[in-house]
Amino acid sequence: MTDTPARKVRVALVFGGRSGEHAISAATAAGVMKAIDADKYDVVPIGVTREGQWVLASGDASHWELTSGHLPEVTRESGREVASLGEAGEIDVVFPLLHGPYGEDGTIQGLLELAGVRYVGAGVLASAVGMDKHYMKLVFAGHGLPVGPYVVVKPRDWEQSQSEVIERVQSALKFPVFVKPARAGSSLGVTRVDDLTGLADAIEEARFHDPKVLVEQGVDGREIECAVLGGRNGGPPRASVPGEIVVDHDSADFYDFEAKYLSDSQARTNAPADLPDDVAERIRDIAVRAFEAIGAEGLSRVDSFVTPDGEIVINEINTMPGFTPISMYAKMWEASGLTYTDLVDELIQLALERPTGLR
Repeated sequence: MTDTPARKVRVALVFGGRSGEHAISAATAAGVMKAIDADKYDVVPIGVTREGQWVLASGDASHWELTSGHLPEVTRESGREVASLGEAGEIDVVFPLLHGPYGEDGTIQGLLELAGVRYVGAGVLASAVGMDKHYMKLVFAGHGLPVGPYVVVKPRDWEQSQSEVIERVQSALKFPVFVKPARAGSSLGVTRVDDLTGLADAIEEARFHDPKVLVEQGVDGREIECAVLGGRNGGPPRASVPGEIVVDHDSADFYDFEAKYLSDSQARTNAPADLPDDVAERIRDIAVRAFEAIGAEGLSRVDSFVTPDGEIVINEINTMPGFTPISMYAKMWEASGLTYTDLVDELIQLALERPTGLR
């Protein structure tokens, strides 16, 4: 009598979604599809359309890649429609590669918690806090992390008195400021404003993506990022070497959507960043503290600024950062000795060892 060979772990990659970061999510899925160890895992690609319909996606990884001439999109014609995760067959773990609202914000995490399904990444609360830059900053400040000055513009504030909002920004902040949606990523809807004349238009642009808006005082400094990975078997989180975004200011004002994803010339990334050892270690310490402050699990990328006098100001945390092979999260771990394929495997293993339910 022969032993029945153990089946491979079935991993559902959920991507696309209803947010403005739909195409970035699909590109992230393409990277994972290419890198995942096919001898160890069976991959079940599940695309979510912009309207929220789930489909068992067909097509190979190249179909979902992001290029300057192609923004991938999940449609009802992308595969077979499914009404529930159960229709995809037995799933051992979900890798929710959704960016932005309706995915990275705790919504799909809550669905998976209700269903008792293991998944990669942060839980409901940490995902929600990490998505909302307003509450993220409140939590960071409450844990003693260095946060820059900002003003929150709620829908009612703007709709009732735009002049009062502009006066509040003028009295609380110094120009330049950055106006951004409170709950969006990939630099969507972000505008640099150098004086009062552009403020109202910038707020309207941000409100196109989210009715709640943040106005942040610009920080004179280098943009430094650090990747954090959860600890195995209950151990402490691990931080990568820091990396740096270097923007060509002759072609881009800041690290916007085009510079991030569509242009090869507007910005470059350095991993590891050229930093004194003590500054790099402080960046890594702040990244881990930010990860633990919101109760993150699995993975996060923490972005900070380092000023000319060595001060560190934390900008934000992303609980499901861009995750293609050329994304900063993967590049920082590669520079730290962990290949992209091994990183994907590590995240899946972290999810499998984590119990479902309250923890």
